[in-house]
Amino acid sequence: MKLQEIDKTRYRKNMNLLIVILVLSLVGLSLAFGSALIAIFGATPVPGEPTGNFHLNLLGVILSVGLCGAVLHHFKERPFFREIYYVWRLKQLHNRIYRKLVKIKAAAAQNDVNALITLLFYYTSLRQVYLLDDNTLTLPALTQDLNRLNAQIDSLGLLISPEQFTPEMLNL
Repeated sequence: MKLQEIDKTRYRKNMNLLIVILVLSLVGLSLAFGSALIAIFGATPVPGEPTGNFHLNLLGVILSVGLCGAVLHHFKERPFFREIYYVWRLKQLHNRIYRKLVKIKAAAAQNDVNALITLLFYYTSLRQVYLLDDNTLTLPALTQDLNRLNAQIDSLGLLISPEQFTPEMLNL
């Protein structure tokens, strides 16, 4: 995955709009599906007793999540979702790298070039996501890690960049 330049204002605006639309859709569809399922399959209410329609309401929520997920999947390549989908894929890749981070750092300590490239990509892309999401709390520690890594790369005389990273490098 190659790092891309992202317009932060557009990303934040589109992300906030998507969140509002998604929450409203989930609430509305859950109520609609739940009501429809209860109308079709629901138990007749007896005064003073619970209706026992919890499972139908739960199914309505599950159906609304599925429908919203399918709609998002269908529209993920549209220009509105370009930045959102890129950051989402980047965060998925961060999770894959994080799960192997101990092994990657150990290999980088042994000056393994693939591990150094992976760490450089991880730190650089993590910095990009932190800045996009205004996560400045952990940014100083990340900057220290990135500076340490760049010093190690320079001391080895290597010319590497985050663009050299491929997800296949995670198969340690």
